[in-house]
Amino acid sequence: MADHTLKPEVFELNNGSMQVKITNYGAIITSLSVPDKHGNWADVVLGFDSVEPYVKGAAPFFGCIVGRVANRIKDGKFSLDGVEYTLPINKPPNSLHGYPGDVSVMATYTLTSSTTMRLDMEAVPENKPTPISLAQHTYWNLAGHHSGNILDHSIQIWGSHITPVDQNTVPTGEIMPVKGTPFDFTTEKKIGASINEVPGLGYDHNYVLDCGEEKSGLKHAAKLKEPSTSRVLNLWTNAPGMQFYTGNYVNGVVGKGGAVYGKHSGVCLETQGFPNAINQPNFPSVVVRPGESYQHTMLFEFSVE
Repeated sequence: MADHTLKPEVFELNNGSMQVKITNYGAIITSLSVPDKHGNWADVVLGFDSVEPYVKGAAPFFGCIVGRVANRIKDGKFSLDGVEYTLPINKPPNSLHGYPGDVSVMATYTLTSSTTMRLDMEAVPENKPTPISLAQHTYWNLAGHHSGNILDHSIQIWGSHITPVDQNTVPTGEIMPVKGTPFDFTTEKKIGASINEVPGLGYDHNYVLDCGEEKSGLKHAAKLKEPSTSRVLNLWTNAPGMQFYTGNYVNGVVGKGGAVYGKHSGVCLETQGFPNAINQPNFPSVVVRPGESYQHTMLFEFSVE
C-alpha cells in the first residue's frame, strides 16, 4: 500500500520530442507537452501547477490512476466467494473508484519512442481475492489545457457497443449496439455533433472495445484529433472497455497558470474493466486472486496529421 510518509514530488520524463511530468502521489500526470503541426508545444492535460491541490482533493480525479475498482459499484455492495462486502457510498447511491484485502500496485510510465508514452499498471492481491480495475483518469485537450472546450475535437472509438446505464449511471447489464444512436463513434465524428442528444450532461459511458485492430497484444481503442493544431492521440490498450467522459462535471476549477476549466474542457479516455462488473456475471470478470496479477497497459501515441 502507499506509504504516506513519502513526500509528494514531481518527476519529469523528456526525450526531446515530448515532455511529461508525473507525481508519485497517485501516479498523476500533471503535464504532458507535445508539438502541433507548426512545431509549437502545448501542455494537453488539465491539472495544477503544484502537487498541493491534488493532495487536497481540489480536482475531479485530474490525471490520476483511480482504483482499486474504477467506476461505479452498484449500491457499494458485492459478494465474492460467498462473502458480502460493503464499500463506502462515496457517490450516492453507489461506490465510485472504490476496496477487500491488501493489494500492491505498480504503475510504470515509459517514453517508448519520440512521441509515444506507455503506461503499465500491475496489481497483486496479497491475501484475499478482490475485484481490481484501474483506470488512468487524465483529462485531455489537444488544443492545450487552457483552450476551452473539447466539443470540436473529433474522435473515433473502436467500440460498436456500450454498456447502457440506469439513472444512477450504473450499467444495466445490457450490451447495446451504438449504430443509429448518438453514441456511434465507429467512424470519426466531432464530439459535440450529437452530445445534446445524450441523456444527462454529456458522454460518461463505457464502450465495449470490440472492433479495433491489434498491435503487439494491444487493441486500438480510440483516435482523438484536434482540428486547429492537427494534434492526434491514438490510444491502444489490453483492457476490455473504455469510459468515454466529456468532463461534464468540471465546473470552474482553477488550474495551471490560472486557467479556469469549465464543463467539457477536457475529455477522458479511461480504458478499464466494465463498470460494476463484480455484480454482472455477463461482463468480463475483474476478480484477481492471490497468486495472480492484474496487468493493464495503455499506449498513448501522439502525432500530427
